[in-house]
Amino acid sequence: MDVRSEEPSLPQGRGRLSDALVECLRGGGPPPDAREVAGADPFGEDLQLALYLCYELHYRGFAGVADDREWDPELLRFRASLEWPFLEALRAVATRHKRADEALDELLVEPVDGTGVSRFLAEEGELWQLREYAAQRSLYHLKEADPHAWVLPRLWGRAKAGMAAVEFDEFGGGRADRVHARLFADLMTDLGLDPAYGRYVNVACAETLALVNLMSLFGLHRSLRGALVGHFATVEITSSPASRRLAKAMRRTGAGAAAEHFYTEHVEADAVHEQVVRHEVVAGLLAEEPHLDADVAFGVDATNHLEDVLADRFLDAWRAGRSSLRAPV
Repeated sequence: MDVRSEEPSLPQGRGRLSDALVECLRGGGPPPDAREVAGADPFGEDLQLALYLCYELHYRGFAGVADDREWDPELLRFRASLEWPFLEALRAVATRHKRADEALDELLVEPVDGTGVSRFLAEEGELWQLREYAAQRSLYHLKEADPHAWVLPRLWGRAKAGMAAVEFDEFGGGRADRVHARLFADLMTDLGLDPAYGRYVNVACAETLALVNLMSLFGLHRSLRGALVGHFATVEITSSPASRRLAKAMRRTGAGAAAEHFYTEHVEADAVHEQVVRHEVVAGLLAEEPHLDADVAFGVDATNHLEDVLADRFLDAWRAGRSSLRAPV
């Protein structure tokens, strides 16, 4: 199935905010009042799904929802009321560094006795766990690199050139069959999953939604361009070693050639991207706008924090023999 298929259906709501927003998008009422957001858990299922729905209007949209709802002033006002509690909560719990080089240097150190999701899957993961991992990650990987493209008009010089070079690779270097979202759809097919865009939103947990929302939050706000660059650098620097382990997991479990290829492709590509992002995108941005140093560091810290929270979700569930999903796939 082509990842450029029809628009996804609206998912089910998970609370008063997302329930009301789904009803609004279906044409049955106004957006929720921004004042209703007060007291909602900024990392909770309800707020994160509502924010995800708002952001998706800027990507593929939803079946039955008019394209011009993307710029509906009331929906934008409601989106802002969700964004700022999320952003402020992230600043409070995730900030660890004030300088980008300090934050990025830590990413270059691979702990010998590390205990992350990719290590678990490489050494002892089972096929059902790989399927769950792919279903959750599909919320991003079926639009891989799209959120990062928002930052291109906000950069110039070395930073823009480096970012465009990496994005060109992410989008297949001019070849549709090598677009990374296409490769991930092939991975899903190998794993017996439905590669349709948005298919697994209903079963994805709040931790997954938060990580995907982070990219859109950073990408859609010019004021957060430094944080987006920090986020992107984190993804590229950490991707190659994790991809090597995930390729091993796919090979060990017999997941299939396409499933393994998605990660072997990232081992080589992201090893190169790491250097471009560090020395051209980050260094180029800070040479032009040194006042964004702390923002780049925050992008690194926020990404690491949400990745760690999601990793805990996966590992706590799997080690207890439970599913990490909200419902079976």
